[in-house]
Amino acid sequence: MKPIWIVDDDPSIRFVLEKALSREGLPTRSFTHPREVLAALEGRDGTDGTDTPQVLVSDIRMPGGSGLDLLQQLKTRLPSLPVIIMTAFSDLDSAVSAFQGGAFEYLPKPFDVPKAVELIRRAVEESVREEVAELQQAQAPEMLGQAPAMQDVFRAIGRLSQSNVTVLVTGESGTGKELVARALHKHSPRAQGPFVAINTAAIPKDLLESELFGHERGAFTGAQATRRGRFEQADGGTLFLDEIGDMPFDLQTRLLRVLSDGHFYRVGGHNAVKANVRVLAATHQDLERLVKKGAFREDLFHRLNVIRLRLPALRERREDIPALTQHFLAMSARQLGVEHKRVTKAALARLAEFRFPGNVRQLENICHWLTVMAPAQVIELKDLPPEVLAEADVGGGGPPTVPERAGAAPSANAGVDASIASHATAENLHAHLETQACTVADWERGLQAEVTALLVGGQQDVWDQILARVEARLIQAALAETRGRRIDAAQKLGIGRNTITRKIQELGLKSGS
Repeated sequence: MKPIWIVDDDPSIRFVLEKALSREGLPTRSFTHPREVLAALEGRDGTDGTDTPQVLVSDIRMPGGSGLDLLQQLKTRLPSLPVIIMTAFSDLDSAVSAFQGGAFEYLPKPFDVPKAVELIRRAVEESVREEVAELQQAQAPEMLGQAPAMQDVFRAIGRLSQSNVTVLVTGESGTGKELVARALHKHSPRAQGPFVAINTAAIPKDLLESELFGHERGAFTGAQATRRGRFEQADGGTLFLDEIGDMPFDLQTRLLRVLSDGHFYRVGGHNAVKANVRVLAATHQDLERLVKKGAFREDLFHRLNVIRLRLPALRERREDIPALTQHFLAMSARQLGVEHKRVTKAALARLAEFRFPGNVRQLENICHWLTVMAPAQVIELKDLPPEVLAEADVGGGGPPTVPERAGAAPSANAGVDASIASHATAENLHAHLETQACTVADWERGLQAEVTALLVGGQQDVWDQILARVEARLIQAALAETRGRRIDAAQKLGIGRNTITRKIQELGLKSGS
């Protein structure tokens, strides 16, 4: 890891931070004034000028120059470098100046050393994440796909990239919505500005407001310094709001105001802050349904839904699976420093038949698993992970599925399932079950593999998905046994007639009377 650079004319401050960071295993390099920092970056200090810091911690006022001037120059040279500004002058003007200049955080003196180290470590983690993202982006194409559905997405990105219009990206979890947002940013007039992403579903409600809009010092317990939110961090660039459908209702109102007039207030603040930000949003949820339920503001939906871009599920672009597999195996090999593994045609064919509930993210995870777990350099059919082999055992092309949640579109096999339920005779059904019993010795093992596949794929509603599919199988089997008679089917299942009627409607099943 690169060192943390400390810039302060006070030797006691440098000493304290050097020792504290050394105890944490973090390397340091110290400077007495900004001129030394610039000389090091330009190679005028006897080095080749290629050394750069992981994080820079600078005093705000030094005899050799201003920390704010240094911050401005660093943002031109190293725009992604986190800079922490220290000052004994804990006034509002200094804090505002630091944040306007793009500082990562503001640290007033005297400071608590453990808290200062914690802040520096957080800046290091942010810096490392940015480096990994930049490396992956440089090593690989933005997005892969020859399927017609993906070509439509690429054309849409091209048309939208030169615009500042708000875009709503929809699609199932794991389809690559953030990749689309990054591509829109990279090819836009804002490409030189920051790209800031935040998953609104991953941050607790109590913290999300501060994460988005920042807070003033003393705004709440623990707010010991003014902090910029994601809107300010993305100034001049793009802010990507992932899983926007999970945003709390009261925060939706604040977001609407920002989108409407471009101004917001930090938590505990009284001065309006201007946001020069392009907002991109994404969700795997049906926002129209959430609007009807009163869980999402209709006016915010229309503000976000200026342009909608839908990403196809991986099962809708199966022809891309071989190329994506090779790409992810090569990427995993680079990350782990091992030789790139190859895949047999039989194994590729089986992967192409898999349903991939976790979409591209799940395929990437599987390729990483294969890079580590496959015993030889050539990946054979038997080397594939259990969830892929288990699904194929149920019957080629993946198990028949019912709609994964109430109101969802039926899968390609849903019509087959419904046909079995409404038209098959009891004898046919028994024969069908006997065939299945021959191919799957232990249905619980298959169920566990399916649950594992969903969890690995990053699905957020595994309970609902599995429960809906189990309920559908029970109802279909009972209806087939009773030749479509709901009352008799309900009695055999031990549920009421109203319950079976409601479930049939929720799951989108066909049935008898």
